[in-house]
Amino acid sequence: MNLRTIDLNLLVALDALLAERHVTKAADRVGLSQPAMSNALNRLRAMFGDELLVRTTTGMKPTPRASELAEPLHQVLRQVERVMVSDAGFNPQRSERTFTIRMSDILACLLLPKLAAARPADARISYNTIHLSPSLTVDALERDEIDVAISMGLEHSASIRSEKLLRDRMVCLMRNPHPIGRGRLTFGRFISQEHMKVSMSPTDLRFVDDVLAERGHRRRIALNVPHWLVVPHVLKKTDLLAVMPRQLATVLMDDHLRMEELPFEPAPFDWMMYWHRRYDRSNANRWLRDQIKSVCSDLS
Repeated sequence: MNLRTIDLNLLVALDALLAERHVTKAADRVGLSQPAMSNALNRLRAMFGDELLVRTTTGMKPTPRASELAEPLHQVLRQVERVMVSDAGFNPQRSERTFTIRMSDILACLLLPKLAAARPADARISYNTIHLSPSLTVDALERDEIDVAISMGLEHSASIRSEKLLRDRMVCLMRNPHPIGRGRLTFGRFISQEHMKVSMSPTDLRFVDDVLAERGHRRRIALNVPHWLVVPHVLKKTDLLAVMPRQLATVLMDDHLRMEELPFEPAPFDWMMYWHRRYDRSNANRWLRDQIKSVCSDLS
């Protein structure tokens, strides 16, 4: 295939089509009309000699060839975008850059309000946040799919840099008032109560359940949920207890909830920021890291 004969705009269209798997949504994503995107898909099919996307009863599905193209195509376009936008001349007041940040809903709750509020006045910078598992987070940093990641305890190679953002520890949150009454939360009271747990949170397992298991105990989990948003609403209507990072508990606290220290010594932990060393000297990436550090310094 001769690159001189290829309209590179078609690759942008293909990237959108593979991401959205819907012609109209892909057209909206790149600012084309629906007929123009349909025409682009037909030209792409002719270029690759493959259907790329086929209609099924559950929507458009990529062919094996399209699935093979998706990741390398996205990386190539991201690198082209980096080349076309001069990092040396990065100016947050004029840049239209979109930064992609990996963070969980805990961290989004803690950081995003202040991070969004700290955007320069009239700036066109935008943030895109995604939540990935620890292993996929490291892969995304290596593949240049995200600008920075905020997480904890990631195992990574020397190509990934890290910096401490916030020190935290686990605490217990419950409704106010609660039948166990006031006063110190004893180990016996803690174990005797029913708990709710956020299944996606590694902090629960690492800093609470593992500690209890070493003592021959485990919590009675009455409710297991995948996200943190529902936790305060459930606690206010039940006698369940929830264990969570103190930084998050502080944000969720109101007159209907109260926070207690755990009746054992959970190890403190650090929320960390990670980025690839290719961006050590990047003005744009450094600006983003400085924004995040400034927000975290206010919290700490």
